[in-house]
Amino acid sequence: MRGGPAAYRRLESSLLHQVLRTGRGLPITLSVVWVQVGRSLGLPVYGVALPGHFVVGVGDPDGEYVLVDPFRGGRLLGPADAEALVAEAGYPLQPEMLRPAEPLDIVLRVLSNIRNWAAARPEHARTQLWATELSLLLPRHPAQLRLERGELLVKTGRFTEGATELESYAEILDAFDPESAQRVRLEARAARHRLN
Repeated sequence: MRGGPAAYRRLESSLLHQVLRTGRGLPITLSVVWVQVGRSLGLPVYGVALPGHFVVGVGDPDGEYVLVDPFRGGRLLGPADAEALVAEAGYPLQPEMLRPAEPLDIVLRVLSNIRNWAAARPEHARTQLWATELSLLLPRHPAQLRLERGELLVKTGRFTEGATELESYAEILDAFDPESAQRVRLEARAARHRLN
């Protein structure tokens, strides 16, 4: 199993059943496979959500461990390698970045990858909506997803639902950003006008 530049252009790279079938995927989906296989063998493995690149930790996160990059065929990563990966995403390496990723954060990140893939392809607005709605079902998610859902509902022709979602999001914004709330309300009003 490994990745490559083409993985970022394919939806299948974010879908676990396709990754298992093809052996190709994104860093996060390949890492999920590695973690599950490792755990089934009794190994102390866990996902590490580095900014911009997901990897696997093997060992004790509070003691001795190594980092492995499934996307690059299981290449071992030294401290300088991890630092370089994080720097590519525009961040300095912080110790908390090397902590085991929570399952909820992994799911949210996979769904975010799907949303980003679809957002770059307007003909896949329904796929983006699907991933957004799944993200909203999680117990913890960015509030911004409500805005995204409203806009996608409008984009896919569900004007009344979209307007209602946008108005609901505007109520949240009222408390800390009334100017943005007003813009969202105008967007909702425009969606309702499209029904005529």
